[in-house]
Amino acid sequence: AAQYVIDNDRTSLTLVHKGNIMKFTEGGFRDWGYALLQKEFGAQLIDGGPWCKFKNPKTGREIIVKDVIADAFLQQILLRPAEYDVIATLNLNGDYISDALAAQVGGIGIAPGANIGSDCALFEATHGTAPKYAGQDKVNPGSIILSAEM
Repeated sequence: AAQYVIDNDRTSLTLVHKGNIMKFTEGGFRDWGYALLQKEFGAQLIDGGPWCKFKNPKTGREIIVKDVIADAFLQQILLRPAEYDVIATLNLNGDYISDALAAQVGGIGIAPGANIGSDCALFEATHGTAPKYAGQDKVNPGSIILSAEM
């Protein structure tokens, strides 16, 4: 995620977790994220941490790294989306977040889907193939069309 922020000249990275309850797993993810950013990217603590910042080595622009509890994030991303740029989270939280955000554009039946890696990307409908509706002229092709557009 940090390399994506650098390569795409983004301004912030937010670690979304449930570390207040899941201290060893999701709390560990948060702690590992901050430790990695400090070790690999030279991130410096802001006001004693845990939030930190580092310079984009390509542009010199400052990148802020912060963390948010998943519950609060699900509210904030809907009410104040401009406060978030790049998000790093674990799979379950990511699933909740993507479904909640898909609802903003009509639900998973219309939202496009993308799985983007460092070497390749896969774009697909977020709702799956819906084989039980095949040949019945009941399915909106919007999700796959928008996925192809991406």
